[in-house]
Amino acid sequence: MKDYFKRQIELWGEEIQNSLIDKKIAIIGCGGLGSSVAIALGASGIGEIYLVDFDKVSLHNIHRQIAFKMDDEGKYKAEVLAKLIENRCPYVKALAFNESFDEFKKRALNYDLIIDCTDNLKSREKIDEFSKEIKIPWIYGSVEEFNAQVCFFDKSSFKAFKITDRKPAGIAAPIVMMAASFEANLAIRYLTGLPIKKDYLYYLYFEEDGDLIINKFHMPL
Repeated sequence: MKDYFKRQIELWGEEIQNSLIDKKIAIIGCGGLGSSVAIALGASGIGEIYLVDFDKVSLHNIHRQIAFKMDDEGKYKAEVLAKLIENRCPYVKALAFNESFDEFKKRALNYDLIIDCTDNLKSREKIDEFSKEIKIPWIYGSVEEFNAQVCFFDKSSFKAFKITDRKPAGIAAPIVMMAASFEANLAIRYLTGLPIKKDYLYYLYFEEDGDLIINKFHMPL
């Protein structure tokens, strides 16, 4: 185990690395964001990862959902992702839940953090309400075209967003990985006790001339 996590132990020490094995997280959505977030945090040594998604792999998913291959089409996303995580890191337990968030939240499970990797505002509103109810923070992430938004929700409310049924338009694969990396970095810093900025919405986008802009907004309570 020391050899596997050698470079992380050099970063924050063996005690903190060992503490991660006791951490549990719930990732809601196992598509583009969920694939990348789960792989990153699984390889970091999070002890238990609950993967929640009722959907199956479709051909049009694969270009941006890095956990899946062509022959995974038709399989449950959560199951494929769980197997991949455990194959990459034998110190991690990944559990697949082929169900909606509404079903999952009824389970008597404890976890330290919820990570949103869904693709619609109504699901995120439900995650926010549930996180406030159980007093567990959550990380929001969304992508569209070449844009991304990420926020660590602690005390602020997701109700600041206008909740609609709108689905994201076209998506470039690299922006999915960028947003997922941001979410995973916030998660790992929080779980290791490193400081993070809570209740700030980060909005990342490319201007017409290709310049990457990152804006930050304080979310209202």
